Amino acid sequence: MNRRLFTLVALFSLTLGGGVAMADEGMWLPSLIAERIGDMQSKGFRLDAEDIYSVNRASLKDAVLLFGSGCTAEVISPEGLILTNHHCGYSFVQRHSSVEHDYLKDGFWSMSRAEELPNPGLTVRFLQRMEDVTGLILKHFKPSMDEQEREAVVKKASEKLIKEVEKEGNGIKAKVEALYAGNSYYLFVYKEYRDIRLVAAPPSSIGKFGGDTDNWMWPRHTGDFCIFRIYADKDGNPADYSEDNVPYRPKRFFKINRSGVKEGDFTMVFGFPGSTMEYTHWRNVEYVQNIGDPMKVDIRTRRLDVIKRYMAMSQELRIMYSAKSARIANGWKKWQGEMLGLKRNYVIPRKQALDRKLEDAAALTPYRGISSRIGKVYGKYERARFCADLYQETAATFEMASFADNYCKGLRKNGTGSSAWFYKDWCAGVDKEIFVIVMEELGNRLNADEVPEYYKEQLARYGSVQAWADAMFESSVFASREKLEAAVQDADQLEKDPACVFARSFRAWYDDKLNPAVKQFKIELKPLEREYMRAQMELLKNREYYPDANLTLRVAYGKVCGYSPADGIQYEPFTTLKGIMDKDNPEIFDYNIPQKLRDLYAKGGLEKQPVCILANNHTTGGNSGSPLIDADGNLIGINFDRVWEGTMSDIAFDPSFCRNISLDIRYMLFVVDKVGGASHLLDEMVLEVD
Repeated sequence: MNRRLFTLVALFSLTLGGGVAMADEGMWLPSLIAERIGDMQSKGFRLDAEDIYSVNRASLKDAVLLFGSGCTAEVISPEGLILTNHHCGYSFVQRHSSVEHDYLKDGFWSMSRAEELPNPGLTVRFLQRMEDVTGLILKHFKPSMDEQEREAVVKKASEKLIKEVEKEGNGIKAKVEALYAGNSYYLFVYKEYRDIRLVAAPPSSIGKFGGDTDNWMWPRHTGDFCIFRIYADKDGNPADYSEDNVPYRPKRFFKINRSGVKEGDFTMVFGFPGSTMEYTHWRNVEYVQNIGDPMKVDIRTRRLDVIKRYMAMSQELRIMYSAKSARIANGWKKWQGEMLGLKRNYVIPRKQALDRKLEDAAALTPYRGISSRIGKVYGKYERARFCADLYQETAATFEMASFADNYCKGLRKNGTGSSAWFYKDWCAGVDKEIFVIVMEELGNRLNADEVPEYYKEQLARYGSVQAWADAMFESSVFASREKLEAAVQDADQLEKDPACVFARSFRAWYDDKLNPAVKQFKIELKPLEREYMRAQMELLKNREYYPDANLTLRVAYGKVCGYSPADGIQYEPFTTLKGIMDKDNPEIFDYNIPQKLRDLYAKGGLEKQPVCILANNHTTGGNSGSPLIDADGNLIGINFDRVWEGTMSDIAFDPSFCRNISLDIRYMLFVVDKVGGASHLLDEMVLEVD
């Protein structure tokens, strides 16, 4: 190991455990949790580091899993039963739904193992181990190498290591992830299971109670849970779906605390947070707050208006667009809160002040001028970033064109194309109206010299975006399943279709005009980000540095607590079933609870039935479905959201406003038993009572 690399690794070894903790902020690596355990225990945790993460014995990590490609789940029974959020399992519930069997509206409750529904393509992963492999990955790196040469070294070493680890087979998957802006590399080894079956899902009027209105808000009353089961072969190994498979027998599962918690009690979230940028430069925050987020919110507002209007027309359209609407709205509302939080907390001025302090400290070091250097790169490529983001929010959202392009690719590759999946959840009217909106936005927001030639040609030909849309949907064979099935299944011919031409033309524009600048931006930025991260860690020692989230397993801990979002308002950290009844409104879909829940409440005694919990654990996307854990390692809730005022926590954690929202596990038990009538599922669980 060269001297520079040795110094770097030593620096990170020291910095991970030193410094002053900032109030409950942090997403900590489980393998290094021993360095945090003293602080955790001082705040009420009653277990040790080995109870959280161990490779020698079963630990809490063995009951936590990556669900699909972006959520967390936890094992809650010795027979492979797992919990995640309703919104994480929503698309799978939708796939099984129809007008005849509307599981979104009515819920789904399997009363036997035979009724559990398979979900092709859904996988879960358990972390087996993680280890620092920085020295191995950078073994052949030389300081004289440029960024592309360095990337090639990292890629080659990572692929070699992954191949070696995955030789074991039997569901073993490996990834090498960069931490601390690429100053450190860790190997993550997983075991992946492929037979995952839907066991239970509450009606959307419980699992999605409050809809987009309540999303990211507190007080919250959403029963956001879904139950699945992992199946394996008779030897407990990962296997494709088979009727011969048996329930998975876990190394560890969570016991459930039925006694609940009180304000001030210790809490821990153990999951897979997706992406944060806590150490980013102020110029990047400026782009997010003043340019990127406002554009995305504006365009998505108009898209959602169209979708909601159509969803209100019929049950069929509501089912079609429920999952799509939720995906679009999730970011849309989050970005609104993020902009508000960044402005209200003066994050840009605060980061500017931090950079002035960093520049002063770096004046006589090799890091001299690092803040101004990285700031210039952000400024240089700001317009390129905006155009690329605009493409993703406009032309890239045209569903018919994306489908047409993929259909033709499949035709060339396999000799056949599949269309049933697309038309099941697609309405030409919705796509056409959104096409007009987004293409007008694209033309209005681009400078004259940035508008693609294809766009100009179509407007010159048709005179308006509306006329262009009319012609597109009239002539394209992809505008209906019947037209496509009647068309000649020849890729050369179909690729002349206007939907394919649209996709191909805009992809070429992105590839030729936008992506090269974005790539160059990343090439110039990466080495500066590494240097900027090192400079902060080496020169600004008044805080501890945890790695930004990247969908790897992390520990966050804090306590149950409320907050004050504005003068004169103080929120308590618990909600109850009474709050649901106060919001109940049969005239509004998102607030129209099941009649069974009304009947149960009318009998009396349920006013204080717990529903949701508020805490100050540091979470983000990917933590959806994460277990909320008490001081003894028992399950007390299922994390599913953050408060709107604190969504800027991906960039700057503020202990006054940043709160995570979890479903109280007692409400899950209540709904399964009393609403779903599936008490046999509770019989599988271990329920603890203080």
